[in-house]
Amino acid sequence: MKKFATTIIAGALTLAPAVMAEDLKMATVAPGTSGYLTMSTMATLVNTNQDQHNISDDATGAATKHMIELAKGDLDFALTAPVIFQLMSKQKAMYQKLDEAPDLAKNLRLVYWFPWGPVHFISHSEDGLTSLDDLRGKTVFLGPPGGGAWNSGHAWVKAQTGMVAGENYKNFKGSWSSGFQAFQDRQIDVYSVGGIPPFPQMEQLVATSTVRLLGPTQAQVDGMTEEQLAPSRALGRKLTEIDVSIYGEGVSNPEPVYTFSTVVGVATRADLDFETVYEVTKTFWEAAVAQRSDTPWLRHITVEAAVQNGGLPLHPGAQRYYKEIGAIIPEGSMAPAN
Repeated sequence: MKKFATTIIAGALTLAPAVMAEDLKMATVAPGTSGYLTMSTMATLVNTNQDQHNISDDATGAATKHMIELAKGDLDFALTAPVIFQLMSKQKAMYQKLDEAPDLAKNLRLVYWFPWGPVHFISHSEDGLTSLDDLRGKTVFLGPPGGGAWNSGHAWVKAQTGMVAGENYKNFKGSWSSGFQAFQDRQIDVYSVGGIPPFPQMEQLVATSTVRLLGPTQAQVDGMTEEQLAPSRALGRKLTEIDVSIYGEGVSNPEPVYTFSTVVGVATRADLDFETVYEVTKTFWEAAVAQRSDTPWLRHITVEAAVQNGGLPLHPGAQRYYKEIGAIIPEGSMAPAN
């Protein structure tokens, strides 16, 4: 009888189901952007290099809305940006009617920052637009309404030209996907998007048509006032040159164009488990570094940029990993003391 009981127990252990991976929800923006490329790659690398956690990636909606969902606990990871966190913390712009915004912002933490890339203001070459001043009367997509990209793009155009969306040019309201499709269908005149050159959407456009990037030249930048340059010097942004030659004959500009570039990041909840965030962070970076030789764009995703001070403090789990590898963490990025 004892032998029989032992056999039954052993059989039960053999048939017991494996421990299920913890499901984690991630939200990012539409395919074709640097944000989508980085975060979808993160999900893939994490899912294939460990079996404790499984990240599902949803590429719909706007990052500004995702921040609210994240803070409320409906998401585990989401795309963020320094300007989004800043506006949410101060209940400004798209968050001005959300009284709980400052309190919700307190439940947001950073996993890492990465480059969104320089913002490309793209027009069809045959339309004859040569500068941002030519936006007057045109239909322009600056990003999803109320989003961080829209706000930063609008500020840059206003600083350069004095023009305001809805007054001096038409503001196309739509998602990243609908904006890109509308530009391809010639329903809008200018499509604005950030990306590390060459990125998928630009490669798709120059493969079938000729475009022109709108922005100041070196000579024009040299003559700019501090007020004109201010939007490119906000937290997480910098003035950047786009070497148009990287796109070959698909871009008709005769010389480099200047614009602003910005950083974005992967945010999580302050109340998400310490070990979970640590394991996800560690797995992502170790896999990303190992894959850089085969995936050149990953060379732009660096630990140095990941921990820069963008106003949003690191999650303690992520901070633990960066400390283990000897990363220098700026004081403004340190997780608050418990």
